[in-house]
Amino acid sequence: MLTWLIVLPVLAAVLGAARLLRRHRARHAFRWLLATNLALLGGACAVLATALTAPAHASAQAAASGGVNGAALIGAAIAVAGASIGSAIAVAYTGAAALAALSERPEMFGRAMVIVGLAEGIAVYGLVVAILLIGKA
Repeated sequence: MLTWLIVLPVLAAVLGAARLLRRHRARHAFRWLLATNLALLGGACAVLATALTAPAHASAQAAASGGVNGAALIGAAIAVAGASIGSAIAVAYTGAAALAALSERPEMFGRAMVIVGLAEGIAVYGLVVAILLIGKA
């Protein structure tokens, strides 16, 4: 697992450097970006599969020694990542709409910031779920 954690950033750096060295047209650049993203997605799936298929006796030893449950930690990571991505998308749309509304009516600042703050609250919910999962482990 440690090998994958070292290889993935190195692979991303090498692919990024190769991309900078080779200047392509826009259509080829999109294909290059898509291939890079698919390679990194495959690597992330490999890391997740490695983490999920850990030997059962190692889990039993960790439980006997007072260690935390690996599934709870993976669940907490997924909760935080999903909530953060959802919050980022929500803030992107509501922030753009808030700026558009503020350019026409500056007195709407308070209402606009409340709506953007509600969108940011999604990330807090993910953090709360992660804390609950870690607490149960």
